[in-house]
Parts: sequence; structure tokens; C-alpha cells
Amino acid sequence: MSKDVLVQKRYDFVILFDVKDGNPNGDPDAGNLPRIDAETGHGLITDVCLKRKVRNYVGLKMDDQPPYGIFVKEKAILNKAIEQAYLSLNIDLNEPPSDPADGKKRNKPGQGQGKEIDRARKFLCQNFFDIRTFGAVLQTGANAGQVRGPVQLTFARSVDPIVSLEHSITRMAVATEAEAEKQGGDNRTMGRKFTVPYGLYRAHGFISAPLAKQTGFSEDDLELLWEALENMFEHDRSAARGLMGTRKLYIFEHESMMGNASVQKLFDSITVKRADERKPAREFSDYQVSVETEKIPPGVTLTEIL
Repeated sequence: MSKDVLVQKRYDFVILFDVKDGNPNGDPDAGNLPRIDAETGHGLITDVCLKRKVRNYVGLKMDDQPPYGIFVKEKAILNKAIEQAYLSLNIDLNEPPSDPADGKKRNKPGQGQGKEIDRARKFLCQNFFDIRTFGAVLQTGANAGQVRGPVQLTFARSVDPIVSLEHSITRMAVATEAEAEKQGGDNRTMGRKFTVPYGLYRAHGFISAPLAKQTGFSEDDLELLWEALENMFEHDRSAARGLMGTRKLYIFEHESMMGNASVQKLFDSITVKRADERKPAREFSDYQVSVETEKIPPGVTLTEIL
């Protein structure tokens, strides 16, 4: 495939992943407890968390180099990246616009205007994978407009209600001499850790071909996205997250750009239920995943990964 071949079809997908003895997505407003639906007890993982893992995988594999740079990354200063786009295009944001149609004077020194914004937005889409995939707000600082990404994800929700456990942990050391003196040389630091014994989560995604045309999201980008969704937990290990991994990825490929069926009908064709309701699930094998192919209408092809 070529990076110049843009995505021409609509795609919808379902991803199943699980966590064992870990905290898949702590809530900072709740003391970093695993996110939960207060009414049903089902676990939640934000779309932002999942996008972060895709970004991290692509950044590691492609060495964060254009055209696979990552715009939203740890310790990034987004306005500097926008300013760099203008510098790369040889646009001086303190001088009058080069295009007379944009006016003889710059409306706001340090900010792009008119066709300059379109050029900067296109440049950023070409060089940053996550902008042309998920979109971005680029109106801050030098201003490169706004990009609506062709790929969108829902929150992930656990198939069953989860149990959030709290554990006391001990470190056989202290950080300062003052702490050591206070403890009389015992030198221990106590802490808390939150885990989910086991949870199988389900998230849904959507890929719009018309929006892919606007951002330049290509067939190569699409293949990289599938790879990232399949492997996004493999290089995101930590003691806090326990054992996490993608279990299933179901891809619905439409024959047309606008789609051949409603997404609800497609997602309803995949059901996940516990094999034995009498005991709690602790492994992926405790669940049965079934696909009712007769519910998939003509014009849609289902591909199963993993």
C-alpha cells in the first residue's frame, strides 16, 4: 500500500481487551481508583486513555519521526509544534501576510490568518500521525485551525461489573533523613494500591472515509492503526496496570464510503457473555464470544484479528 492512497471506505470495529490484577485507568478525581459506572458497577476506560496507548505504540515503532510524528505526547508544548509548522513553511507571523487577499496588515501578530492557517493545518496533518487520525485543536498560539479526525473511539466498558480492591504496600526505605529519624531507623514507607481482579472490556470505534480525505488518513495509516490496537498494551507494561492485552479485534469493512449498514446492527452481531454465571470470571476463557454472521447485511465484510 502507498501512503498516498487515502482510505476510501467506512470502517467500524469492536475491540475486546482484559486486565488481570491491575488498574487499567485510574480516576484522579477518586484517588486513582479504577473508573466505574456508579449505577451498574461496570468498569470504564476513557477513549483518551486508549488513544494514548495507540499514540505511544506508533511513537515507539516509528521513532516519532515525520510523517508519523506524535503531536500530543508526554511533556509536549503544543504551541511550539504549531509555531514550527509556520517556520517550516517560511511564514513569518510578525510580518504582513504574503497573500494580499488576507489583508495588508496582520490581524494579530504571532498568529496565522486566512490561507496561512489552511497551509499550516495541512502541514501538521502530513507530519503527525495522531492529528490526521484522531484530529486536534490547533487554534491556540500561532493558530492552525481545527482538525476533525476520521478515527473515533468510545469509552470501553467492562462486560460484567468489576470489583475494585485496595491493597496496602510497604517500601523498605524512606525518602528523607527526617522520615528515618521519625521512625527510629525502621525506614518503611506505607502506600496503597488499587486493582481489578479481572475485567474484560469492550470498546467501539469508527472510521470515516470523508474525514480521512480531509486529513490525509491513508491505507498505510489504517494498517498501522490496526497493528497499534492489536499491540498497544505490549509496550505499556507497569506494575500498576497488571496484565493487560488485546483479545479480539473485529473489523467491519463497508463497500462504500458512506457505509452499507447502521453501526448498531453491526455491533449487535457480536455478543460476549460469561460461560458460567455461577462463578466470577478470572480468565478470558471464562467468556464466550459469538458472532451472528446472519445479522451482518450485504455490503459489509467482517474480519477477525486474534
